[in-house]
Amino acid sequence: METRKQIAVAKKQSGYNCAQAVLCAYVDIAGIDEESAIRLAAPFGAGMGNMEGTCGAITGAGLVLGLSGGSTKQMRQIMNKFQERNGATQCKLLKGVGTGKVLRECNDCVADAAEFLEEQIGKIRSLL
Repeated sequence: METRKQIAVAKKQSGYNCAQAVLCAYVDIAGIDEESAIRLAAPFGAGMGNMEGTCGAITGAGLVLGLSGGSTKQMRQIMNKFQERNGATQCKLLKGVGTGKVLRECNDCVADAAEFLEEQIGKIRSLL
């Protein structure tokens, strides 16, 4: 059985942007259909603003979190864990733009964001 993390990575490999890949792996939890998820997350790939902003995978996780009743505190936990593992949350830095040092590949960022999101989804479900 595929995990949502694996599903998200497969979607990224099939052409979805990072935000779309994460959001689309959780459409049932987010309460939206996949076509809406694709449209909703389209502007957030490549780190909002074409690599200048927050990693699209983290943004996708935030969209799922918000649509499923998560909190700002939970989003901060996702971002903190992502930062700890990868050394950055900004796409530009993760991709090594300007530094020449790639910190994390997109597929791995998608997997990480899905992993950390899954932990927070579990917390939301335990409260219901």
